[in-house]
Amino acid sequence: MNTADWLEKGASMLRLSTKPKVRSTQERLKGTLRHNDEATSPRQLRLLLEQVKGIVDPLLSEVEGGSRAYALMAWYATATASQRLDLWLLMSEQFVANAEQIKAAQTQFSAAVGTPDEAAAEVLYRRATVSPRRRILQRFSAHPEGIRFLVDMRAEMQSHLKAEKRLLALDVEMEYMFSTWFDVGFLELRRISWDSPASLVEKLIKYEAVHDIRSWADVKNRLDGDRRCYGFFHPRLPEEPLIFVEVALLNEMAASITPLLDEDADPVEIAKANTAVFYSISNTQNGLRGVSFGDSLIKRVVDTLHQEFPKLKVFVTLSPIPGLRGWLNKHAPADLLKRWENFEALPAGALERKALLGWTARYLGKEMQEGKPLDPVARFHLGNGARVERLNWAADPSPKGVKQSFGLMVNYLYDLKRLEKHRALLAQGKIPTAAAIEDLYL
Repeated sequence: MNTADWLEKGASMLRLSTKPKVRSTQERLKGTLRHNDEATSPRQLRLLLEQVKGIVDPLLSEVEGGSRAYALMAWYATATASQRLDLWLLMSEQFVANAEQIKAAQTQFSAAVGTPDEAAAEVLYRRATVSPRRRILQRFSAHPEGIRFLVDMRAEMQSHLKAEKRLLALDVEMEYMFSTWFDVGFLELRRISWDSPASLVEKLIKYEAVHDIRSWADVKNRLDGDRRCYGFFHPRLPEEPLIFVEVALLNEMAASITPLLDEDADPVEIAKANTAVFYSISNTQNGLRGVSFGDSLIKRVVDTLHQEFPKLKVFVTLSPIPGLRGWLNKHAPADLLKRWENFEALPAGALERKALLGWTARYLGKEMQEGKPLDPVARFHLGNGARVERLNWAADPSPKGVKQSFGLMVNYLYDLKRLEKHRALLAQGKIPTAAAIEDLYL
């Protein structure tokens, strides 16, 4: 090794050894100087911490606490991304439950088990485990714009969670609180129609996550007389659908998305319709990730449709299979994968076509992970009590449909008399499937 190589190696080792250390908020609060890429100096961080503590000062009234929360919201609106991250870290790391109080309450509860004091001791133990950050979130929520602020804040946090595990405590706390605040008992089911405010229709276009809306003519078609679109709304977010579902009223189970999205197709005579097809369900708020509305939404929509159209007997989806191709790429033979690229040219009796249907039936009807169906859409509908009913060839020829599942789509049937039976089967590790699906297994 010559002198130049030796110097370069030494410099590389020095650079590695001096890699910036990420300091916890506790270390930064005790410091005097800002290190590396820290957005906030120790002094500024201490001031920010005192500002957050002031929101939950026990000597303050609810009104004053709310005013301080509003002041912090105003600061947040002009803060940089790095400054916002510092606030999240403070809320996550500095407002934890008191370990000594938890230990004492746990000891008291253990001693009370089996005695008349057990119930009261359990309540005290639960209270001891509640972190102060929950009170902070409650103070924010009291402001008219507070819930909107918190939902947006958590949405902004999501992209940081993988790299910054210290935020998980705050994220989990927010998910828990949102599950309470957005309980379906507080939500209003509203129909979204062509006569709805333009701002609401624009949100439908913005948030559509299954089949992209291409134009105003497209959205008008989806809100036509033989269609229904419903959304869940929260009273604190009155013009913001939290989740919405698009429904087509038909005389048979849909086998392709193409005619449903055809703007020139003749409308169905809804007085004679016997089938409701759920062809798109979209969550709109990334900040509410983990808060489930789907089960209740479908139940409420079914009840509403029943009242309006008593002849409806069949409630079914036409759903994408987003995880299929990725799974096939790992498990199916390479020669088949190559032939499936030209799936539209395969005749009905082709062995390659039969093979793709068989692999797909296995994926939807057999593959599970941690006791749940592997495919995310299957996991949603089967968890709500549906069953895998039918596979549909070349049902979604769009680039997205081809990329996800070689154009295949699936019907999940909501048999209203068997929902609980299907849930019970799933809990036993058995995916509810129709005989037509089982006949396709390889």
